[in-house]
Amino acid sequence: MSGALLALDVGGTSMRAALVVGGRITERVEAATPKPSTPDAVIPAAVALARPLAARATALGVACAGAVAQGRVTATATHTFPGWVDIPLAQRLSGGLGLPCRALNDARAAAWGEAQAGAGRGAPEFMFVTVSTGVGAGLILGGRLHLAGNGLDAELGFVSVPAAWAPGTPVPPLGALGPLEFESSGTALNARAHLLGHVDARALCDAAEAGDERAEAAYSRSAALIAWKSADVAALLGITRVALGGSVGLRSGYLDRVRMALEHFPPRYRPEIVHAELGADAGLIGAALWAGRPAD
Repeated sequence: MSGALLALDVGGTSMRAALVVGGRITERVEAATPKPSTPDAVIPAAVALARPLAARATALGVACAGAVAQGRVTATATHTFPGWVDIPLAQRLSGGLGLPCRALNDARAAAWGEAQAGAGRGAPEFMFVTVSTGVGAGLILGGRLHLAGNGLDAELGFVSVPAAWAPGTPVPPLGALGPLEFESSGTALNARAHLLGHVDARALCDAAEAGDERAEAAYSRSAALIAWKSADVAALLGITRVALGGSVGLRSGYLDRVRMALEHFPPRYRPEIVHAELGADAGLIGAALWAGRPAD
């Protein structure tokens, strides 16, 4: 298969490998991520998963959670990826599969995929935001993927916002402030759902969209915080378009609420808010396209 690129997406629940040709996935495989997810368990399993596809590829791109710098990974969620501190992931995967390898944080990979083949096309200043288990982001500035030397390129989920918490539970570590991820993610909505008597975050979102006022308050607050931080990034960096992805972010009702909240900001700080186009494949496609780039 001429021109095929191999992509790996290493997540806390599952690992996926795919062949990508011309920005489209032509073949894929998937397996559960080993538990506990230590480097010495995950990396050999990822190599075994991708090996049947590797012979038909010219390069490998990998997307994974955590801070990624120069192909080395340090996990930010150590309970999910224990022992991941300065792990040379790209080097080890390259050695195991016999392909040149480039690695990106999963949200940054998705941002690159959307910029090249999805909702970010034509927007030189663009941000991808995933609202799912956590909140992650990636920035395209001047048509280039923003990558910082320490791997903290666009950690939108860990900027500070006013915290809300249930009576009797500990206040988040920043006192009256807490990370955006703790307030707006699917995990945060899941916690709110349980307090309000709903099964999970999806049920809370469904109830809000059906007119439940208490569910609506939690749902709209999550969307408003995402809108606020999108406006902040627009003011700081001039982004003109934001694409929402993830299980929460891809809901049409959530997109509507983010747009409504953004109306409270001055017009020049209101980026266009759209849905991501590549869905769950954004990271795979982005990682592959990143691997296929010419050397800088």
